[in-house]
Amino acid sequence: MSIVVAFSGGLDTSFCVPYLKEEHHVPIYTVTVNTGGMSEEECAAVEARAYELGSAGHHLVDARAALFERSIQYLIKGNVLRGDLYPLCVGPDRVVQAEALIAKTKEIGATTVAHGSTGAGNDQIRFDVALNVLGDDLTILTPIRDNNLSREETTAWLKKRGFAVSASTTTYSINTGLWGTTVGGQETLSTEQPLPDSAWPTVAPTGAPEEASQLKIGFEEGIPVSIDGSALSAVALIEQLNSIGEEHAIGRAIHVGDTILGIKGRVGFQAPAAAILIPAHRELEKIVLSRWQQYHKSQLGDFYGMMLHEAQYFDPALRDIEALFESSQQTVTGEVTLSLYKGGVHIEGASSPYSLFDVNVATYGEANELWDGRDARGFARILGVQSLLTHRVRKSVGKANNQS
Repeated sequence: MSIVVAFSGGLDTSFCVPYLKEEHHVPIYTVTVNTGGMSEEECAAVEARAYELGSAGHHLVDARAALFERSIQYLIKGNVLRGDLYPLCVGPDRVVQAEALIAKTKEIGATTVAHGSTGAGNDQIRFDVALNVLGDDLTILTPIRDNNLSREETTAWLKKRGFAVSASTTTYSINTGLWGTTVGGQETLSTEQPLPDSAWPTVAPTGAPEEASQLKIGFEEGIPVSIDGSALSAVALIEQLNSIGEEHAIGRAIHVGDTILGIKGRVGFQAPAAAILIPAHRELEKIVLSRWQQYHKSQLGDFYGMMLHEAQYFDPALRDIEALFESSQQTVTGEVTLSLYKGGVHIEGASSPYSLFDVNVATYGEANELWDGRDARGFARILGVQSLLTHRVRKSVGKANNQS
C-alpha cells in the first residue's frame, strides 16, 4: 500500500507528507501538477522540499497546455468574469490537476490519494468532485480537513518534527496558476481591510512605471495567437502577458462572492493576462458579432463561469455551451490595440476582416446608404407602437381611477 499526495510545496501539502507517513506507516509519493506560474527553479525547490519531508518519489507533470485547452480558452471565448471582476484564476486548475494526479496514482500502483484542502474553502469540493468522477475506485484522504487543523497548528506540528516553515506561508495562502494568482490572509477573512502591499507577489500600481506600454494582441477564431505581430503558443502568450502585466500592476483586485458551500468569501487576486485578454477579446467581438450573439453569449458566459466555479465542470451542459462558444468565434479574428498604465488596461482600437462596422455603408449619427429619412421615421413609429398602446391604456385607467 502507498499514498499519493497532490503536492504544491505550500504549508498544507507540506504537512500532509510527514503526517500521513507517520499515521499510516506506508510510502508517500508526491505529485506536483504544474498548471502555470512555476519556474524551473521553483519546480526544483518543490521537489527538494518533497524529499526533505519524506517523499518516497516525486513526480512533476506539466499540465499548462491541458489547462488552456480544457478551460482557459473557453473563459476567453465566453469573456468569463465572476461578479464582473474575478477571472476564475485557479479553480479550473483543480480538474486538470486531479486528472493528472489519478494518472500518476495508477502508474505508481496506489489506491489512495490525499490533498491538503481545509474544510472551509472551495478547492476541497473541486478536488473531491473531480477525484470521485475520474477515479471513483480511489480512497481520498484529507488530513487537515478531517482533523480541523488551523495553519498555526500545522506549522507547530512541522516545526516540532524539525521541518522549517516559512513565515509567509503561515500568514498568507498564495495559489499561482497560468490564469492568475490568488492571495488569502487575515485581511480577507472580513470585508473591511485591503491586503497590504507586502502580501502581493508583485509591484503595486504606485510603483509601476511612469510610462505606459502599448500592445497589439492578435486573435484567430477567438484564440489569442500573437503579441505585436509575433506568433506565440497559447501558453507562451499568456505567460508573456502575465510578465508584462505584472510590471504595470495589471489585474490586481479583491473579489467578494458566494462560495460553493453557501457562505460569503473574499480573496485577493492578480491576473494580468486575463485582465488584458478578456477586454481585448470582448472589444473584438463587439465589431464582428451581432447584438444577439453578444447578448446570449453574455448570459451563457455568466452561467458557464458559475458552473465551473461550483465544481460542475463535468455537467454536459458545459460541453453544450462550449460548442456554442466555438460556433460564435468563427469570425472573431483580428487585432486589438491597448495600453497598460499603473494598473489600468485601456482599449485603443480593434480591427478585423470580418468587421460589421462598415463606414462605406453607414456612419453613426451622420449619413448612410441603407435607408433614408422616411424609412427612419417609419421605423421609429412602428418600433414604438406597443409602448404607445400601453401608455394610452394606462393613461385611460389612471383617469378612470381618479374619477372614481
